[in-house]
Amino acid sequence: MIIERKTFSIGNKTVIEKLLINPPFRYQAIFEEEGCFLYVTGEETFLHSPNQKVQIQSKEAVLLRCGSYFVEWLKDSVQLPFQVYAIHLHLDILKNIYKNELPSYIVQKKEGDFARKIIPDLTLSKFIESLDFYFESPGLVNQELLELKLKELILILVQTNYAESVLEIFSMLFNPRSVTLKEVIESHLYTGIPVTELAKLCNMSHSTFTRNFKEVYNDSPVNYINNKRLDRAKELLKLSKVPLSQIAYDLGFNDPGYFSRLFKRKFGMPPRSV
Repeated sequence: MIIERKTFSIGNKTVIEKLLINPPFRYQAIFEEEGCFLYVTGEETFLHSPNQKVQIQSKEAVLLRCGSYFVEWLKDSVQLPFQVYAIHLHLDILKNIYKNELPSYIVQKKEGDFARKIIPDLTLSKFIESLDFYFESPGLVNQELLELKLKELILILVQTNYAESVLEIFSMLFNPRSVTLKEVIESHLYTGIPVTELAKLCNMSHSTFTRNFKEVYNDSPVNYINNKRLDRAKELLKLSKVPLSQIAYDLGFNDPGYFSRLFKRKFGMPPRSV
């Protein structure tokens, strides 16, 4: 759950925010007409985009183009709340900041990944630390300062060791990338994401998703996905020493009993007999 949220806005749009999150917690983020830079602390954070699953370690960051995402924070060994810093890159605000000098890399392209992970260097880490100062002294913050912080972040990012990939994703930040249902399914078939969230990643209602899914796979989403995940579970049980309960959980079966019943129904034997 979100324990605390602090935000700075330009007009009615949040541009910088800091969240304190008590894991485990799952959150849907939809970025329309904006990109986003996320910096997180905590041992295990997973970001699901329509065509990617990105694991983010503590004090790492990810740059996102506009789209639909699910972010998942798992409990870590330290049992401390996670801190998340989000810098929202609204295209209209950036155009106003740069006016007639909008950087050449902020242009529209259609292809490429939704997310790009970044391991911050010292300069980027110091930028994050500077945000804490302003969250502790919000009276010092005004629109001019926020615009300067946005320009500072962009300048830092394009001068890091990840400059080439950062420039690539910046060039695609503000053009929604369409994805096919098949692309979403193939990217997340074994990630444990439930059908309801797969529909959202496809930007479809549940009913539309179910209908389109059957047209593509000639099966219902639940039946098809469960069968594929059960096949993968059987492979993992044969080839790995990962505990049965962990395999079931990783593949989206939160109830071990339900997983065992489905497994026995499909293969005629309990999973422990594999």
